[in-house]
Amino acid sequence: MTSGLKNLAPIKAMEASGTPSYKVDVEVKPNGRAVTNDSNGSILRETSTNGTRSTNIVWHKCSVEKNDRQELLQQKGCVIWITGLSGSGKSTVACALTRALHARGKLTYVLDGDNVRHGLNRDLTFKAEDRAENIRRIGEVAKLFADAGLICIASAISPYRKDRDACRSILPDGDFIEVFMDVPLCVCEARDPKGLYKLARAGKIKGFTGIDDPYEAPLNSEIVLHQEGEVCPPPDAMADKVISYLEAKGYLQP
Repeated sequence: MTSGLKNLAPIKAMEASGTPSYKVDVEVKPNGRAVTNDSNGSILRETSTNGTRSTNIVWHKCSVEKNDRQELLQQKGCVIWITGLSGSGKSTVACALTRALHARGKLTYVLDGDNVRHGLNRDLTFKAEDRAENIRRIGEVAKLFADAGLICIASAISPYRKDRDACRSILPDGDFIEVFMDVPLCVCEARDPKGLYKLARAGKIKGFTGIDDPYEAPLNSEIVLHQEGEVCPPPDAMADKVISYLEAKGYLQP
């Protein structure tokens, strides 16, 4: 391990003399939007708040930055956001994609909508406001993974367009890649791998997406995966389509 580290390229951020001073000020506007400004006066980020204000916040800028991590990993960090109805194949495609990228020597991590509810989001219900918070948390974690240089694959129904757009807005342009699993409701319901559609139709589950709660389909996804007539392509073929996009956009190179 030690000999391998000797061959690493010098950290670009260390080339500048000293550690730069970097202060962040958080200002909450009357409309409830929080505007984050850096020490140069540039707006870094604007987010919604619940009316409270964080004071005395200073962003500690580290000498190892995203570019350094990407060079180390020989890839570019991004978020692949797979959205669609329950039973559309999101998790299956996510696993096929991470397996294919792993075989290429690329570092990935899958944030599965069900899995995160076992821990990070275990306190959330399926009410509209909790669904929004569920997606917000997944988006923030995905952003951290992307900043670490990983290719983060988020697989979640994420039924509301505004919540997906909010996740897109916190990432640099181009780093949020929306993949829409465009599979008809009738096909998803026929599959019903978890038996949830049957329970929803019987009235035992309320607010189930596609039955008594809406799914707002993406309007401008980077990638759309759908059936070809009566046949659904195998997961590996769908994963290959996503990989082709990543290659074309340069995410598989540093």
